[in-house]
Amino acid sequence: MTSIIEAKKITKCFGEQGTCRIEVLRGIDLDIKKGEFMAIMGPSGSGKTTLLDILGALLKPTSGEIVIDGVRLAGLSDSRLARIRGKKMGFIFQQYNLIPSLTAQENVELGLRINGKTREESRKRSVELLKMVGLGERLHHKPSQLSGGEQQRVAICRALANNPQIILGDEPTGNLDSKTGFMILELLEELNKKQGYTIVVVTHDHRIAKYVNRIVHMMDGRIQSR
Repeated sequence: MTSIIEAKKITKCFGEQGTCRIEVLRGIDLDIKKGEFMAIMGPSGSGKTTLLDILGALLKPTSGEIVIDGVRLAGLSDSRLARIRGKKMGFIFQQYNLIPSLTAQENVELGLRINGKTREESRKRSVELLKMVGLGERLHHKPSQLSGGEQQRVAICRALANNPQIILGDEPTGNLDSKTGFMILELLEELNKKQGYTIVVVTHDHRIAKYVNRIVHMMDGRIQSR
């Protein structure tokens, strides 16, 4: 199976002007295959979210190399990295990050318009996605009028809007009750198995073991098992 993300000897330090006050990642090697559904787990402070941000080209490593779908990220400009994110990746966050003043449909449309789609193309794609996740009757509701699970489904639609190859999720069930979290996990599994999306999620939700192909366990900035 072909690799879609390769991480080689990744380190990440936080400090001032070249100092390394906090070493968050310590030599991470990770190979993610196309069509894989993978979870990254570990205690708070183990480096999970930092690793996810680097895999998603949101954060640059201190050293090491990231390759996404054959493209080496080292040395690329911020604008080129943004184009790679916009074309190849969709992001789901624990806090949903929806714009409160926009409806569900408008929240999904926004990313499409930013990436150059026409108003009609954006409208058609957003409605199609929201209906797919069972929100066809909630198109014109704003986030405050939606439940947590409904907001997360809107966020998933937004992540899917530009038909990326990779979906990255940071605690996508973290703010949801048990039943709603279960529904989101089932939706992610369906997107992976039926539509072929590569999905990588950071999570504390141990129920995910039922759905993923692989769990990577982290501790103190290192991978303990994979």
